[in-house]
Amino acid sequence: MASLHFLVIDGYRRDGREGLVAAGATSAGKLYERMLLGCHPDATVDILYPADPGAALPHGAALAAYDGIAWTGSSLTVYDGDDPAVHPQVEFAHAAFEAGVPSFGSCWAAQIAVVAAGGRCAANPRGREMGIARKIALTDDGRAHPLYLGKPRVFDAFISHEDEITHLPSGALNLAGNAFSSVQAVCVTHRRGTFWAVQYHPEYDLHELARLTYARRERLTGMGFFADVEAACDYVNTLETLHQNPSRRDLAWRLGIDEDIMNEDVRQAEVRNWIEHLVLPRKRA
Repeated sequence: MASLHFLVIDGYRRDGREGLVAAGATSAGKLYERMLLGCHPDATVDILYPADPGAALPHGAALAAYDGIAWTGSSLTVYDGDDPAVHPQVEFAHAAFEAGVPSFGSCWAAQIAVVAAGGRCAANPRGREMGIARKIALTDDGRAHPLYLGKPRVFDAFISHEDEITHLPSGALNLAGNAFSSVQAVCVTHRRGTFWAVQYHPEYDLHELARLTYARRERLTGMGFFADVEAACDYVNTLETLHQNPSRRDLAWRLGIDEDIMNEDVRQAEVRNWIEHLVLPRKRA
């Protein structure tokens, strides 16, 4: 069988990507490419940036030729219909559903999938969920769904978002939630396609969370996550130290994290399940 060919949709604007890279983070598209190649080293990956003015997106046979589409997070707001960086991404999600190409993604991806199929999102009245989402619990649908094979029924995950899914469209399932956001994962079946998406970020590791926190340290301090910027930088340094020294049980205890976060096989089980249960069967058909 020929190797898998993935399309990664990086949802950030250019300035957003540049801000992350300036803080030492990996751009969202490159981070997703790394994760996909970790799952299937012989795959090929194209990265597109639909939020950039004049970006050309595949359609018709060129779109249908991809084995899967992976969507990154974004600093955009999906319900801002006047934002010219948002509309092309919603329209491309429509095209992906029509083409029947299976999609997977994080955060922004879940919101895009729901809105493109007729659902709704809004600002979360609780504010920002940041760093590590606690006690994400599978719903009855989630416990029966192949997205979560090999995953604990309750787990923690990397996260960063202020918006949330408020209304699921017809043909969608809520697969997981927690006290902060009742919808933490969705399966959206629409037109000819299926989109599995999570509100959290399996593509992150401790280093990437550290760099994201550093990039937004002043804003997060203003939101009350840290007493001051120095405390934010101390948190960043702790994350980086544990990333470099994963045997530091004292730091893992202080941060309140375990194998949900530290074990890549657990953290990225959803991505591997998507490939195994949606991408590969379509490839073989």
